[in-house]
Amino acid sequence: MNRSQASLASRPAGLDPRRRRPGELVGEQGFVPAAASVPLTLVIADDHPLFRMGLKYALSHQGFEVVAEAADGAEALEVCRHLRPTAALLDVKMPGLTGIEVCRQLRSECPEVLSILITTFAEPAIIQAAREAGARGYLSKETDPPALATQLRAIIADPTQDRLPRVEVPRLTPRESEVLPLLAQGLSNKEIARELGVSPDTVKDHLARMYGKLDACDRTEAVSRARTIGLLD
Repeated sequence: MNRSQASLASRPAGLDPRRRRPGELVGEQGFVPAAASVPLTLVIADDHPLFRMGLKYALSHQGFEVVAEAADGAEALEVCRHLRPTAALLDVKMPGLTGIEVCRQLRSECPEVLSILITTFAEPAIIQAAREAGARGYLSKETDPPALATQLRAIIADPTQDRLPRVEVPRLTPRESEVLPLLAQGLSNKEIARELGVSPDTVKDHLARMYGKLDACDRTEAVSRARTIGLLD
């Protein structure tokens, strides 16, 4: 037995990188680099069937193996738990769990599965929420298939590198953080003012500032964006 064989033989079986999938965590050594000969398996999660079909077709012709599709966040989480793909391609906005919420769950339950968001949204608040949730990539749906495949392979080859766009996200003030959940409950400005002991005009000012920070044009959109980026449960 030569030195190389002895070294491999002395390792616990679970730490032998030859027995691990690309992107899988190995103790304190981080992720195992992707090998060209190992199939790169994907789960695609998006609530638009035609987009899923097109993305599956495109990536299958770029050397990836799409092992499952999901129409919402809960289904995506379930198939990832069972199949443990190399990566999960997640839309940001889906029924039930958002893509960011799925990222957060996968980081906790299946850390070897790389969470990669693929979306048309480029708002700084959403990008920062994705980073904090553990997303390893943030890709545009407008990218052509060869470029998308190249970006995916780069993420899988070195998932420890932060490849999300750098953004600065405005933070809500303590008072705005009090207004937001009341807004989500459907309370009017007068009702929020009564709850907080302030005037309706003060509530209106807080809402205007929140709309700007969340890039929202009305109450419904503000609540939706706040949920997407994790400001609301």
